[in-house]
Amino acid sequence: MEPERCVSLFVCVLLGLATAMAADTECFLMNNTSCDKCLQNVKCLWCNTDSKCVDYPVKNVLPPSSLCKLRDARWGVCWVNFEAMIIAMSVVGGSLIFALIICCCCCCRKKKPRNTGLEDEREAREKEQRRTRQEERRAEMKTRHDEIRKKYGLFKEDNPYSKFES
Repeated sequence: MEPERCVSLFVCVLLGLATAMAADTECFLMNNTSCDKCLQNVKCLWCNTDSKCVDYPVKNVLPPSSLCKLRDARWGVCWVNFEAMIIAMSVVGGSLIFALIICCCCCCRKKKPRNTGLEDEREAREKEQRRTRQEERRAEMKTRHDEIRKKYGLFKEDNPYSKFES
């Protein structure tokens, strides 16, 4: 690397560290001021009980009670405490998840595209084919039964009085 680049990189790193350290000390400097001034910095947490502006504990999701109780902690805006924010976010998140599940179950379910004209025509054709096959089977059964009746002399003739003439 060229020496100028190394120097410029070093200066950038130093400026970044100085900015990060200044941001950390800003929260401490806002003690005993107002909540609005403290929360102008996103890294700060305001505690109403003792009017302290402290660094937000980023390692924890929620600030520990030793730092500040949830009902007295403010972050982002001064008019909402952490308890109310947690409850509100839980309700909103639960509602969104519930709406998503309802949407997936009811609205987004794949429905078969129904081409009624072609499908109705196919069903009518199949019904006609079934009817034709049934008629053929009935005709075959009738001829078979007629042959059996002839064989045993039980064949019904057209004239019901023909038995008495012989």
